[in-house]
Amino acid sequence: MKRPQFIFLLVLMASASQVFGQGKDNSLKGTPFKERIVTGGGLGLGFGSVQDFVSVSPVIGYSITKKFIAGTGITYRYTNYKITNPSIKLNDYAVSPFLRYNIYRGFFLQTEYEYLNYEFPTSTAETVRMDFTSFMAGGGLVQPIGRNLAFYVMALYNFSYQQPVPGRVSPYGSPFVIRAGVNIGNFLGF
Repeated sequence: MKRPQFIFLLVLMASASQVFGQGKDNSLKGTPFKERIVTGGGLGLGFGSVQDFVSVSPVIGYSITKKFIAGTGITYRYTNYKITNPSIKLNDYAVSPFLRYNIYRGFFLQTEYEYLNYEFPTSTAETVRMDFTSFMAGGGLVQPIGRNLAFYVMALYNFSYQQPVPGRVSPYGSPFVIRAGVNIGNFLGF
């Protein structure tokens, strides 16, 4: 992560509880620590004739106020490309500390820093492992669909995105990151 982005994230995290903690309706004063913990996560599965895909993304956070959550997510992704013989198996790992502010009835703003350690295949059917860091911000919507289930969609802009140079693969095809799925847990945050 570039130094200005890192400093911006630290300042944002340090000041956020003061800024968003204003107002009596937003306070969680007196709420036990255990009740401020929010959990969730996602699971992605895809199976086909070209590739198999499995993604596990648990999330844990802390409600600083009723509308403001700080937390982190970890991700593991497994991809098996079957179009070569032998097939190419890739493993990716990520950690993503984030800040989320719920604006109104499920609409939220989010900023996050992602450290991604990923593999990609080379032309010789071998794999190369690389690190990639991203500073992203955007917003989204989360809507309950059950007691501990919610549908979410978010669009983030990757401020760290750069066009890959020849011979290097980027984990993102553009600076726009779209995520959608079903969240499992008590991570509604509103």
